[in-house]
Amino acid sequence: MRTPVDTTQRKATIAVLVENEAGVLARVIGLFSGRGYNIDSLTVAPVEGSHNRSRINIVTSGTAMVIEQIKAQLDRLVPVHRVADLTREGPHIAREMALIKVIARGENRVEALRMAEAFRARVIDATLESFIFEMTGDTEKLDAFIELMRPLGLAEVSRTGVAAIARGTLVI
Repeated sequence: MRTPVDTTQRKATIAVLVENEAGVLARVIGLFSGRGYNIDSLTVAPVEGSHNRSRINIVTSGTAMVIEQIKAQLDRLVPVHRVADLTREGPHIAREMALIKVIARGENRVEALRMAEAFRARVIDATLESFIFEMTGDTEKLDAFIELMRPLGLAEVSRTGVAAIARGTLVI
């Protein structure tokens, strides 16, 4: 009798510690595109105090088997030092930042400001016809705010991607 295959899709936040050298990011992205895996979010930056290393945070989705394949394939890349699935290795903090431009007049303008206050979005630019809000939080919070701004005059959104780190003593 065959064991049923788990086809449940899940999101995974994967942290990858790599050598900070030319072409590493292209190799990581090539691994995803070559196998048809999707990247929902990607951030990369040098790691402070480490010896010429960078940290890549990737948010992707797939079945448990696909996520394990992604981790194993990333771990085999030569400049990779460590791969961690933060969503499975314990509690973690994940945040992203967005700039949201809303073009509105009259009551929509007032409502946009009320919503921004409720979501703790900061007004970083204002004209007589537009606002640019800056907002930091988890992806779901940003998504909810953006959806509320849509009928009020949402014009443009720029997002950073997810930055994530393990809570407690776990170090990637």
